[in-house]
Amino acid sequence: MRVHAVSDVHVDYDLNARWISALSRQDYTDDVLILAGDVSDDLSRLRWCLTDLSGRFRKVVFVPGNHDLWVMRDDRRITSFEKLDLVRKVANDCGVSTAPHEEVGLSVLPILSWYDFSFGQPSADLRRVWADFTACRWPSGIDEEAITTRFLAETCDGAQGSIGRDVITFSHFVPRRDLLPWFPGRESLNLLPVLGTGRIDTKLRSLGAVVHVYGHSHVNRRAVIDGVTYVNSALGYPQETAISERRLRCVYER
Repeated sequence: MRVHAVSDVHVDYDLNARWISALSRQDYTDDVLILAGDVSDDLSRLRWCLTDLSGRFRKVVFVPGNHDLWVMRDDRRITSFEKLDLVRKVANDCGVSTAPHEEVGLSVLPILSWYDFSFGQPSADLRRVWADFTACRWPSGIDEEAITTRFLAETCDGAQGSIGRDVITFSHFVPRRDLLPWFPGRESLNLLPVLGTGRIDTKLRSLGAVVHVYGHSHVNRRAVIDGVTYVNSALGYPQETAISERRLRCVYER
């Protein structure tokens, strides 16, 4: 049994949807797939992708990303919290888990998260161009720190059920600022405030993770920091071949 990881598949792009469709239906039938967010804000495309992947892997575990919670194309004025409920229902209908997944000797634990500006304060330019500020809709009085707190509180502690097991955690957002120096381009430094939060790292370490999978930055990398292996395996946008390897990455095998 192997555990593979991918994030940021963005199947609104035809090339990415074809990449999903081209995955083997024979090679992964005993394996688990971690899908670390950003599939599509379109629920029909999300359903197609999750259904397709669930037919190729023994189990798919999924945590939504920011794009999945956009509401700009929804028919009624729902909040992004309500969109999260719809996304989870679609996943459940497709046989995809958004809850902890247990194997013999292994726990795979999703960490629902957001960003809280602990990596830096957003500039006026970033607030103007970053799509989440207009494509997401939150109840009045809810800011990014409150969203992060609410989402992280939904992550079970997993401690008792994980005793004697290897623990893999995964989030969509980046868990540590020091995972980001490889982010290319001087202008990309302006994105730091919306890339993640160190509170994810506190959470994953409290869960006893040996591996943590994340996404969002689209910069594929593997790093070992203080005993935890961090892996970003983003498919990314079609033009991002210089930073995204566009392949499944095996993060665990036994």
